[in-house]
Amino acid sequence: MNKIGIYYAYWTHDWDADFHPYVDKVAGIGFDILEVNAGTIASMTPAERQSLKAHADDRGITLTYCIGLPKDVDPSSEDIGTRQRGVAYLKQMATAIGEMGGGTLGGILYSYWPATLPDGGDKRLYWDRSVASMQEAARAAEDNGVYFCLEVVNRFEQFLINTCVEALQYIDMVGSPNVKVMLDTFHMNIEEDFIGAAVERAGEKLGHLHIGENNRMPPGYAHIPWTELGAAVRKIGYQGNVVMEPFLMPGGEVGRDIKVFRDMSVGLDLDEEARKALYFMRGVLK
Repeated sequence: MNKIGIYYAYWTHDWDADFHPYVDKVAGIGFDILEVNAGTIASMTPAERQSLKAHADDRGITLTYCIGLPKDVDPSSEDIGTRQRGVAYLKQMATAIGEMGGGTLGGILYSYWPATLPDGGDKRLYWDRSVASMQEAARAAEDNGVYFCLEVVNRFEQFLINTCVEALQYIDMVGSPNVKVMLDTFHMNIEEDFIGAAVERAGEKLGHLHIGENNRMPPGYAHIPWTELGAAVRKIGYQGNVVMEPFLMPGGEVGRDIKVFRDMSVGLDLDEEARKALYFMRGVLK
């Protein structure tokens, strides 16, 4: 049975947060995983990281980590200094997560987020620079028991990796066992022909799975083909983590960056909706 989790920012307006209350919250709801902002983890002191890890362990919660890199550390940048900062930042996050026992770092690690291909830009050049940066950074992942899971996102948020096929091509070029594919139902709904087929195509290279509805509500509210997803997960024997990433509230950094322009939480108890989605997904994945 897959461990199922939720992203802390479901409850927050800003990306930086004290994660301790969310460890208790998700444990109380019944989740197995809390996914947190890797940038915040990297900026903590070693003592702060160990305190969070001990708290999660005490509550039986696995921590996973996610980030969309900011532009000033873009590992695909034309500017060599920016690329070097990007590689250094990936190494810093890998080392920090390694201190906490290793695990999964997912998200837009190969470029920055959100991003559009510059006018007249050549995607292949960005791709090649990104691959070279990732080859260097991946050594830190290997040394620290960390898996870089590269999130396939839609064309309106990034230009470099929009489909599972592109992600597989990219990780094959990187050539590290610690660089894997991360799929997300919200993005697959836009870019893939069939969600189940994309999961099957990823196969053993699938390292992390994000779930959420087409409208960013918790699973169970809209038209994502959950039966198809569950069948594909079972077909490839995926035993990895499954983390829901709903975003309902406008305002703050999170609402701005995710582009939540209407309050979808009106009349809802966020904790209860998370609990319902958890039960729903356990049924999907069983």
